[in-house]
This record gives sequence, structure tokens and C-alpha cells, in this order.
Amino acid sequence: MMKKQFLFILITILSFNSYSQISFEKGYYIDNTNQKTNCLIKNFDWKNNPTEFEYKLSENSESKKATIKSIKEFGIDNITKYIRSTVNIDRSSENTNNLSNHKNPIFQKEELFLKVLIEGKANLYQYIDSNLKRYFYNKENSNIEQLIFKSYKTTENNIGENNRFRQQLWLDLKCPNFKTSKIENVKYKKNDLVRFFTEYSECYNNELIIFEPKQKRDLFNLTIRPRINSSSLAIQNSVSNSRNTDFKNKIGFGLGLEAEYILPFNKNKWAITIEPTYQSFKSEKTTEVNNVSGGILIANVDYSSIEIPVGLRHYFFLNNNSKIFINASFIFDLNSKSSIEFTRNDGSNLNSLEIETRNNLAMGIGYKQNDRYSLEFRYQTNRELLGNYSYWTSEYKTLSIIFGYSLF
Repeated sequence: MMKKQFLFILITILSFNSYSQISFEKGYYIDNTNQKTNCLIKNFDWKNNPTEFEYKLSENSESKKATIKSIKEFGIDNITKYIRSTVNIDRSSENTNNLSNHKNPIFQKEELFLKVLIEGKANLYQYIDSNLKRYFYNKENSNIEQLIFKSYKTTENNIGENNRFRQQLWLDLKCPNFKTSKIENVKYKKNDLVRFFTEYSECYNNELIIFEPKQKRDLFNLTIRPRINSSSLAIQNSVSNSRNTDFKNKIGFGLGLEAEYILPFNKNKWAITIEPTYQSFKSEKTTEVNNVSGGILIANVDYSSIEIPVGLRHYFFLNNNSKIFINASFIFDLNSKSSIEFTRNDGSNLNSLEIETRNNLAMGIGYKQNDRYSLEFRYQTNRELLGNYSYWTSEYKTLSIIFGYSLF
């Protein structure tokens, strides 16, 4: 029943996503006739370079779509800028299992929206398509070229690197202050290349524009998360029904420390979490039976563990100060000397089961205010506690109310 209610709430939240907070922001576009139009552009904070975008001519007008075929350039004021260019691009895979046997790039001509990273004496551009990441450059009015980097498989079956981009930088972006060691230390990464192109323009006292998102990125959060757990446990023995025990629901408390990494794209809406959490469950059940001396069977469970949920979270922004989130987690469970004991009415031990847990899943829905306070409802699927026994099975489920206070 709880699972069905949770699924209903998740579907409701996902439906709400169509109204979520990826907003229209002030921008412009330039069409094929070189006409510039000021407008409002829907800022998706694109992870991959787009081939189209959505815009409005005014706040109250209908949204429209523009594609790469009709637009030469578009941008969101002081945040991001894309230009259309027909370039030679090498799409060779960097996946070690799919490396090419050829050292040289294999170019193909494509029309792309390139993201402008730097405008100065020389310009730097970025293109991302899933796992493919390429950088391009030009200076003054020259054609845009790819900075060449390629991993490849050598004849000895090792991994080699074609770092020709360093030679390109050395030949085309000369500065009296640059030494060969400086070029040799540049990696084919955004931060390294942005730094190099910045220093190149500064070397000649050129005006420089660096396009960066205006919002401050808070990419890491550490949150204390105490919780109230409503847990239930039932165990079954396929050989002796008299040992079947339903320990019912018990209210307990837990404490977690969550580390959250916000993924740097799509307007901070996705995050990866890991949350070591202490939890425990204790219960006693007395049953009248015929096959035990004294006619009474007493079952005691004493189970405690450190859960380590590793999860993916998605935020839905309500306004600048509040947001709803949903998450799904895979839980690793590390139990500590836990057991289920069966005793007779006189206190003598009848049987003992060591708890050996299996991993399980969890789904959660929550609310966060001012990036500081949070509240989450979380449902865990069944966790097997008696995984080492052939004739025993168990059902351990938990529904939690989790409170959060972010330290930073």
C-alpha cells in the first residue's frame, strides 16, 4: 500500500515538472539575414550543445522554437553565447574499449552551434555531445579550427595520445612571455584552455570577455539528517510454521550525514548523494505454540546497521528560496553483530539466527528551504535479513521522515 502511494506521489511530481523552474531569460538571436532580435530565451543550462532553442518575444507572448538552420548566433545576456559554424570535427571515441588504431584525427564537416568560452585576441569554443568533448579556436577573422587531441591504440596495444593542440597553441598563439614548459603543461581541459587563452589576450592587453553563468555554483552540500523510522519485520520458516514471526511496526530513530554533489549543468537540478546512516530495530514477540516446552515461544530481534544509500536526486524549483526534490537510492547495508533469538518461557535458549543482510532500494520525496532546511519522506523496498539461511526468509521495510540541516 505504501509503495503504491509513493508511486502516485512520484508521478504527480513528475507531471509538475512541465511547470518547473527552467526560466526564460533576457537574450538575443541573429538570423540568417544578420538581423538581431532581443528576446527571452529559455535557459536549459545545456550540458550538450543544442541544435535549437526556445524563445519568447515578450513575457506574455507564446514561446517559439528556432533551429540551427535559421539562426547564426544566440545568447543569454552575460551568461552564455553560441555561434553557428561549419567546422571539421573529429568524433573519435575516447572510450578505452573503442579507441581507434589511427593516431591522426578523422575529420568530418558539420554545422554546429559552438559555445563561446572566451572572446579576445583569440577565441575559444567548446562542443559537447554526450561523452564527446572538443575545443575549437580562431584568432582575428580566421576560420575556426579544432584543437586536436586524440587517444589511440598503438601497435603494441598501449594507449597513445596525439597532443597536437599544444603545437597549435605554440605556433598560433605566441606571446614573448610564454615558455615551452607553459605549453607542455596545458591539458585538453576547459579550465586549462580558458586560463591559457585568457593569459594570451592579457599578454597583448586585449579586451577580454569570459562567458560564465552569473549564478554562484554551490556544488557541494553537507547535511545532518536525523530521522524517525517506522519499520516492520516479518520472518518465515518454510519447514516449521511455528517459527513464523511478525514483529509488526516499530518506531525508531536514525541519524545520517549526507554528502551531496550538484552536477554542473541543467540549472543545478541534478545531484548525486551518499549518506552513511545509523539505524536500529528492536522488538519482542511472544507466541503460544505446541511444540516447545512450556508452550511459549519468545522471539527477540536486535538489529542495528550502518546504511550507505548512494542516490540520484532531481530538484523542481518553486522559487529562488524553495524547491521540491525526488531521489532514488541503492542502499548498501553494513550490520553489526545483529541477531534474532528464540527462547522458551523459562528463558532458556532455543535457537539463534545471525542477521546477514542484502542490499535494497529506496525512493524519496522532499522539500528544501533556503538551501538550509529540508524534510523528506522516504520508502525503502524489502531488505532480506536472513540471507545466509536456506529455509528462512524475511521482510524488513522502512518508511522514514527525515529532517535535514545543511552545514554548508
